[in-house]
Amino acid sequence: MTTIWEDYMVTKTLLAGCTALGALALSTSLASAVELRFQCYQDGTECQTWREEIQKFEKQNPDIKVTVDEVPYKAILESLPVQLAGGDGPDLARVSDLGGLAKYMLDIRPLIPDADYWEKNYGAELKWTQVNGKGDNGIYNLPDQLTITGPFVNKTLFDQAGVKMPEGKATWDDWAKASVEVAKKTQTPYPMAIDRSGHRFAGPAISYGAKYFDKDGNPITVDESFTNFAKQFVEWNKNGTMDKDVWAGSGGATYQDASQQFVNASLVFYMSGSWQVARFGKEIGDAFDWEVVQPPCGPAACTGIPGGASIVGFKHTKHPKEVAKLLDFMAQEDVYADFIGKTKAIPANKTLQEKGVDYPGATENVKKALAAFTKAAKNLTPLAFEFQGYKNNRVIMNATVTRLTQAIVGESTLDEALKRIDSDVKEAVKAAGDAKK
Repeated sequence: MTTIWEDYMVTKTLLAGCTALGALALSTSLASAVELRFQCYQDGTECQTWREEIQKFEKQNPDIKVTVDEVPYKAILESLPVQLAGGDGPDLARVSDLGGLAKYMLDIRPLIPDADYWEKNYGAELKWTQVNGKGDNGIYNLPDQLTITGPFVNKTLFDQAGVKMPEGKATWDDWAKASVEVAKKTQTPYPMAIDRSGHRFAGPAISYGAKYFDKDGNPITVDESFTNFAKQFVEWNKNGTMDKDVWAGSGGATYQDASQQFVNASLVFYMSGSWQVARFGKEIGDAFDWEVVQPPCGPAACTGIPGGASIVGFKHTKHPKEVAKLLDFMAQEDVYADFIGKTKAIPANKTLQEKGVDYPGATENVKKALAAFTKAAKNLTPLAFEFQGYKNNRVIMNATVTRLTQAIVGESTLDEALKRIDSDVKEAVKAAGDAKK
């Protein structure tokens, strides 16, 4: 017969043993969990929102732990490529230079259960990373932020001027004439502006019929249609239709936008892109009514240019199956819709483009603007996607900005500028050792 003290000591010993075994089991579980590092930059709340979604993934997959490392965009642009070239870096990252980094990316096609789902919903954007040789059909990227270039219009100024906003398939000429009339009647400083960017210039150029590539996929840049829009654009900058300082105020290929002019109501028509929506919603508030309208038409099309960021995995990861599993989770409609709604972005997912996305907390004008950009996304031309996916497109964009600015400020004639654009692109592509898309 044991004493109460002896029973207590036996029980305590048993409990201690169980606790130790539990701690050992937990320690073993944590030690065996796969750890993934996700390097992320954000324009708004993208990294924070992905953390929230990934917590759901970790609950479903307790054997996988994901650390989200938020870094400045400069680190993604400058440091990450150096890491990858040395065979190092995170398991996955949020990037924007898709063609340039494609050679380091993990092909998840053989690792996911339903590649057809990806093709159906993200097919056009998947092509931006399928540049690793002829016939490359890998699935490398999840586009989590689709951006679209397009115009913002100060509707209040149109109303004050008593000028009807162009509708339907209005042309660039239609918008130029209307914007000039509104500016004169309301004494607004600037009728129109286009961001100082070859990316922003490309949409109107394609609308005018610019081909950018020959039948073999080699860049030709300057053709008759490119020349036609370039001539019109330079003329608009010289005669006051465009805010000349946006392009003439900087040198080289430096980027410059006209967002502040638009926020200050000193600009009637502004060609920029969907990434401005959240900012305008916050900074303009109810100071005036603004709208997003469909890209103006040229003789060939009415298109903007897509862009944006993607989540990608890398070949050097020691856990390719887990990386693929995480990307597949992020790509699913419910998760993706939640992320897009919270970050107030344009969905790349084609099903969600048709269904629409709920944007909780967004004002009506922001919701209307996002809906307009989503509509524009469905009308982008195939060439617009090809241009965005071309691995050397930055060469074309930089040459366009640098040389056309020289024509605008009188440092060269337009003919000289166009010849230099062509020669700049050919030399750079030759130096890169890869002319084709």
